[in-house]
Amino acid sequence: MPGKNFALRTTPQETAALADARVSDLAHHLARQLQETPEPPAVDDSAYALTLLHVLDQLRQATERLQREAATNAARAGAGYPQIGAACDMTRQGARRRWPGLFHHSNEKPTEHPTMTTSSRPCDVLLVEDDIADAMLIEEALSERGTRNLVQVTDGVAALEHLRSPDTARPDLIVLDLNMPRMNGHELLKVLKTDEGLQAIPVVILTTSTAPDDVNGAYTSHANAYVTKPVNLDEFEQAVQSIDAFYLDTATRPRP
Repeated sequence: MPGKNFALRTTPQETAALADARVSDLAHHLARQLQETPEPPAVDDSAYALTLLHVLDQLRQATERLQREAATNAARAGAGYPQIGAACDMTRQGARRRWPGLFHHSNEKPTEHPTMTTSSRPCDVLLVEDDIADAMLIEEALSERGTRNLVQVTDGVAALEHLRSPDTARPDLIVLDLNMPRMNGHELLKVLKTDEGLQAIPVVILTTSTAPDDVNGAYTSHANAYVTKPVNLDEFEQAVQSIDAFYLDTATRPRP
């Protein structure tokens, strides 16, 4: 994975104690400024206690904003959710839940956003996937593999509308699920491979199905690769590496 390994020079407990002390000093300083009081007030001063509580709440909100900004900067610099989670003493899943969308996932409408780029092989991907959780995993894994731009739509109809829009740049690769509403992956694949303007785009089927009929049907309809979705993230990333290797191979061939 991109990004350097994260390591603290102090224990989490030592860091927490240091942070508590610094935040306490800052909060008291700000509270005295707001009350225009140079000296610490009496312990039973309720007005000061409420002012201090207000300041601490504002510091909490500021910390959350700054954490989001730092997580975004870390992602742009090449870190993935595992490294971001480790920096906050949480799992990669916890980091993803706390800061969703660091890799610009959107399930509302087709959107195109810059993700991380590698100097060796940036590519543009159209992801056709209706499951939000799977889409987030796919997008994270593809982003960590060096995807330049990723657009996600939730069914075949939306995919064709996107691809046939005059303002749409043609993707280098289409990653396609099979089970979707309106127009499923099988139906979309047949349309793609009979459309003169779209048939040259490589299509990878990424699905949970291992049924022989689905596999044979995909290749009969001229899918370029068929990858089965794993159930855990580590295996999922290995599957994405196989898609990545497939793209590297097809990218060296001139398009007809």
